[in-house]
Amino acid sequence: MKSEYLRTLIESIATGSFSKAAENLFITQSAVSRRIKFLEDQYGYSLIDRSGPVLLATEVGRMVIEKAEKMLRIEDDLLSDLRTLTPKLGINFCCTPSFGITYLPEIMKGFMKFKPDILELKFFFEMPDNVVDGMKKGQFQVGVIEHNEDYDFADFETYELPGDDVIFVSSPQLGITEKELPIERLTCFDLYSRKEGCCSNKLLEYNLKKLGLDHTEFNRIIYYDDLHLIISSVLKGLGLAFLSRSVVEKFVREGTLRTHRVTGFEHGFKRTLIISKGSTSNGLLVSFIEEIRDVFKKLPAQIDFLSCRTDDFSLTLAP
Repeated sequence: MKSEYLRTLIESIATGSFSKAAENLFITQSAVSRRIKFLEDQYGYSLIDRSGPVLLATEVGRMVIEKAEKMLRIEDDLLSDLRTLTPKLGINFCCTPSFGITYLPEIMKGFMKFKPDILELKFFFEMPDNVVDGMKKGQFQVGVIEHNEDYDFADFETYELPGDDVIFVSSPQLGITEKELPIERLTCFDLYSRKEGCCSNKLLEYNLKKLGLDHTEFNRIIYYDDLHLIISSVLKGLGLAFLSRSVVEKFVREGTLRTHRVTGFEHGFKRTLIISKGSTSNGLLVSFIEEIRDVFKKLPAQIDFLSCRTDDFSLTLAP
């Protein structure tokens, strides 16, 4: 039994929605449905009551969830104990989606060129809070977050990487030509946004609150968990998005997207590389960390965001 299937069941009931569970787990809604169906086929019982507006566990579902939570706690304890042993040749890395889709392909290109014998690489894309929480739990050895708020990094070694701007972007089809403008000039359009908790959404909420406003000022808000879908919608002239400039730099250079700064907004955020204490004794990890830091020196322009997907993934290479 794959533990992620049990986690999917627990998340579906906790959120009461397959779509919300998909957002929190960074997978598609169809993947959530397939996992639940697999469990129901495996056990031979319906585990979720789908008849109401909110998903509820059936009697059997509650029994499975109770046992699953115990199993997952045991698995987490086991993984924690295993990390105290001599680690195998591998890396667990977590970062925000905007960093991953922009920089990770180039980081891996340089890293794999000089470390072809690595056995296992595991990469995860998470919101900043989840990256820090995962680092504290020992789930990841290295992480990168973009943020404005101050986190408690006392348990880690950290390096400040070059930050970025979060700006509004629009298609020329919308006819917005101003480089800087009042927020009222934009609120008549639909806003395409990622889920709550992402760095860009947090910064937008902070800026709107400073002006005595909130998300409801916009014509409509359409939430997508996939940056590709957000940018595709904006390219088609369907609305605006508030995104990291590095993610859309390619389209800005091509002229297919325009950028807009808002009067009174803070547009910059910090980018921090987080490292578990003691990890720098691992030569493999040190090489990976150096590749992350060096990529900003090597790249005069941003990477094509289409070269990487926003789902979490694991790459295992044969020795």
